[in-house]
Parts: sequence; C-alpha cells; structure tokens
Amino acid sequence: MFEKVLVANRGEIAVRVMRACEDLGVETVAVYSEADKHSGHVRYADEAYRVGPARAAESYLDQEAIVEAALEAGADAIHPGYGFLAENAEFAALVEETEGLTWVGPSSDAMEQLGEKTGARTVMDAADVPIVPGTTDPVEDADEVRAFGEEHGYPIAIKAEGGGGGRGMKVVEEESEVEEQLEAAKREGEAYFGNDSVYLERYLADPKHIEVQVIADEHGNVRHLGERDCSLQRRHQKVIEEGPSPSLDADMQTEIREAARRGVEAADYVNAGTVEFLVSGDEFFFLEVNTRIQVEHTVTEEITGVDIVKWQLRVAAGEELAFAQEDVEIEGHAMEFRINAENAAEDFAPATGGTLDVYDPPGGIGVRVDDALRQGDDLVTDYDSMVAKLVVYGADREECIARSKRALAEYDVEGIVTIIPFHRLMLEDETFVAGEHTTTYLDEEFDETQLYDAQERWGSEPSESEGEETAREREFTVEVNGKRFEVNLEEHGDVPAIPDVEADDSAAPSAPVGPGGDESEGETVVEAGGETVEAEMQGTILSVDVSAGDVVEPGDVLVVLEAMKMENDVVASHGGTVSQVAVEEGESVDMGDVLVVIE
Repeated sequence: MFEKVLVANRGEIAVRVMRACEDLGVETVAVYSEADKHSGHVRYADEAYRVGPARAAESYLDQEAIVEAALEAGADAIHPGYGFLAENAEFAALVEETEGLTWVGPSSDAMEQLGEKTGARTVMDAADVPIVPGTTDPVEDADEVRAFGEEHGYPIAIKAEGGGGGRGMKVVEEESEVEEQLEAAKREGEAYFGNDSVYLERYLADPKHIEVQVIADEHGNVRHLGERDCSLQRRHQKVIEEGPSPSLDADMQTEIREAARRGVEAADYVNAGTVEFLVSGDEFFFLEVNTRIQVEHTVTEEITGVDIVKWQLRVAAGEELAFAQEDVEIEGHAMEFRINAENAAEDFAPATGGTLDVYDPPGGIGVRVDDALRQGDDLVTDYDSMVAKLVVYGADREECIARSKRALAEYDVEGIVTIIPFHRLMLEDETFVAGEHTTTYLDEEFDETQLYDAQERWGSEPSESEGEETAREREFTVEVNGKRFEVNLEEHGDVPAIPDVEADDSAAPSAPVGPGGDESEGETVVEAGGETVEAEMQGTILSVDVSAGDVVEPGDVLVVLEAMKMENDVVASHGGTVSQVAVEEGESVDMGDVLVVIE
C-alpha cells in the first residue's frame, strides 16, 4: 500500500478520498488555490500545498504544478477525484511517466480509448453491448448530419468526442437546425475539451438514465456493483441519484449489469469506472464510460457495503479484488441528494457568496453526509456549486423516501441559499415517487412554479454582508529542526501596529505555499470608455458574439458563458456601441471580470 497520497481535487470529494486513505493508514496531501486556502479539504489533509491563484486553469488544472507538489511532499500516488483532471489522459500519462508516482485510476491508454466516445462505441459493439445507432468516425460537415437524418430520422444528437454530462451535446430536431447545432457542438467540444471532433447518435426522446458501477484489477478480475438510476436531471445534469433502479425488471437488471461487466473486460480496463446506458421501453443502449469515480458512487457503497475509493487505492497498489461476483449482494435502497448552493426558484442560479452562519447536517440511522464545509466558513464560488452530498439508505425505496424527508427537514443551513427546498418538493412529487420520471421530466413536464412556494416554505437566504473585515498578510521566516521556511500569516480585525518583517530571500520555499507560488493575478485593463458588462459567475467563454465597433440593442447576446456546466447568454442591458471586448473564446473568467464595454 502507498505511504502518502496527493489528492488532486478540492471540497467534499477530496475529503472523501482522504478519509479512505486514513482508513488504510495512508498519509494525505492536499492542493489548493488561493481561493481555497481556508477550505475544508486543506484542514483535513496531513499537509497542503498551494498550486496557484483562484482560476482553475492556473491551479487545479495546472498539471505540472500538481506533480511538482506531489514530488515535493514525497507522495507516492495521486488520486484525481472527479472533475478537473480526473478524466484527462494527458495528466494520467504525466503521472505514470513520473518516477516514484502511481496514478490511482485507469491507465492513460484506457482513458484515451474509452474517453473518446467513438472509440468506446467501437469497443462496446465488439463486446456485444447494445449501442445507439450512430457514427463511429468523426463527422466533418453538415451534409453527413443530413444523410444520417435521412437514414435514421430526427431528432439527432450531435456529441463532442470528449464530452459528458450534457456538455458538448446538441439536439437537432429538424433539418433546418443542422448547421447551427453542428457548429455549436464543435465549438463546445473545443472550448471544454480541446477537441472539436463530434459524432452522431439517434436521439432517444424520453429515456431512463441507468449506470452500472464496475471495478477491475490488473489480475483479470472484473466485477459489477449493481446499477444506479440517474434519470432525474436538469439540462442533462443529475440532481438526485438512486440505486437500485426502480424501473428495471429483474431480467433487464441482470442483462444491463452483465453487459457493463463484459464491456469493461473487453477494454482491458483496470480500476473503478461507470458504464452508462439509456433505457427506452424494453431496450437499453450503451451511452458512455466514465473513467473515474463518480459523484454518486456513494449510492452503490450504501447498497453493497463496498468502499469503492478504498478499492481504487488497493487496485492501484497492485492488490487483487478480494470478492467474487457472486459475493456482491445488493440490499435495500439508497438515494443521493446533491446539496448545491443554488436557488431553484431562480432557474437554479448559483449563489454568488455568503457565509455558513448555521450549518447543522442531519444524522441518525441510514443517513450519511459527505462534505468539507463547517459552520462559519465562507462559500467559495470560484468553482462548482456543490456544498455537500446527502446520502440516505433504507430497507426499501419506501423507507428510503420517508427517511430522506426526515433528513432533509433536519438539514439546517443558514447564510447561503441551497436546493434543499427542491429536494423536499421532489419527495412529494407523484411522478418521482412513483419512479416514472425520465431524463426530460424536469425540463419538459415538471411545473416549476411550485419551486417558488418550496423556496418560500423551506428555503434559506444569503447572509447579509457586514462589511469586509480588515485583513493583512505578513510573511515570516522561521526555522524548524534546522530547516528554514517562509510562512504567510493572516491577521484579521484591527491590525496592530507591528513593523513589517523583511523576508529572507535565501530561505527555502515554503511547503504550504508549494508550486505556483506567484500570488499575483492579472486584472483586465479597461481601455475604452463606457459601461462595463461583467461576469456574474466564474466560468469559461464559449463564444464572443460581438466585436469593437458593433452597434447592439438591449437583449442582444454579447458572449456565451459556460458556468456550472450550463450555457449562459450574457446580453446587453442597453443599446450602444461596443468600445472594447475584453475576453476571448475559451478564456476562463472569474465573477466580476469585465467582458465587454459599451458606450
């Protein structure tokens, strides 16, 4: 087993991995950005290294800085969690090639093969796993899309090869939309994944989304751990997951679980992963493979008793799976509720700030909370909106729902807005309670006006700003056991009149600061006059729709900003002439950054 593992992630998943390490007697290393220097995963780890400023591209996505931190800490393995670099085959290869480091996950070759959707379809088809009718070669132009539509009919899904979670996917309802949606899918693929290759699939209008958890070792053992139903989605993003699926009969359960196991075995895949399927009527079709741990892995852990993250570490260390397929028993029912800092009544808008004035998560039998925040913490809004995951287990689905109602009612959060009211509403929703919801239910059938009453009844409000506390950062040089370090200390409140201490330039780099230690962040220089249009949230610029000199009217789209895995049109609030465009396509921006200036 490893001696020290660096977790290349943040928040609740970083803490989740660290807990598994602690169970195995393994030391942990956190990495953090400037925005996360007071975050929970930093507190939990045995040691922590700063890898850059708030921008993810310059910190959590900085491959070299993370590997450098691992080497400096003396770690012998890197676990990526999910998101950020978790499915980046290039980063996995970098870790594999670095002497003394082990990648906790599937090999970079397997990630590349299964991460590209066309390659994964080819592997699954060869393993006799049903696939949705579609193309295996990248589609280059609109004529190919039209030809596919003539053969298979509309609607058609155009998907980015490196996509997932609805990102890089566009649906063509009719022939007139082909060129527009093809260009949008290619643009998103390039912006999100650095790959504008796309492929086509027959679009299944109202499917169930079923995924099977698998784990495999390097000794040829492949196991499935049952399925999860992730059909409750908003804009292709999962919000409540459960297992086992309430909509599959015993025969289809057996077939879909075995198909996943068979496909992974054919791909020579090692470590944990998830095979996703779409179910339409009495048919199921392969969708994609997620070559990492998933947010909802907790559901499977509750109904099988298998600690998936611990097995990730054991498999990466060369151990053989200690249980046979027939040893996997799926008992009871579990649900996971994503506790996101979003206001469901305002189109699930992410919170722009706040402090956890009260944070009292639920407890009791069958209740699990995965989180990293604590009461008094400020909400970090530079990344995704997830605050915690509430996981509830019951002997059956009925007990699980009853226990979930109790747990959500107990979850006391004040100071930030969350989607707890949405979850409580769903547990009273007839379609969801009956298990009859599909992936399109929330977007196309659900009456969203109910969310206003739910928010009023059960919701929390953002904390009111009481003025920023005076803070001053000082740098000191200290010596411990003959080794010198530079230490940064923050003083809050009334800063006493203490003279500055000059740092010793000859001192060794500080371990807590680590790689990426330049604390300066570039700011947009507004050269032109006029009213600035600023980013309302952190995200990535998908497209810039105006140029300097353009005349715009109120409501015109200026740029398209991807945030929280959704596209957001940034529009002009008034008419005028664009005097400056301060961003470029593919650029990462923070909340408050200037996007466009209009005179």
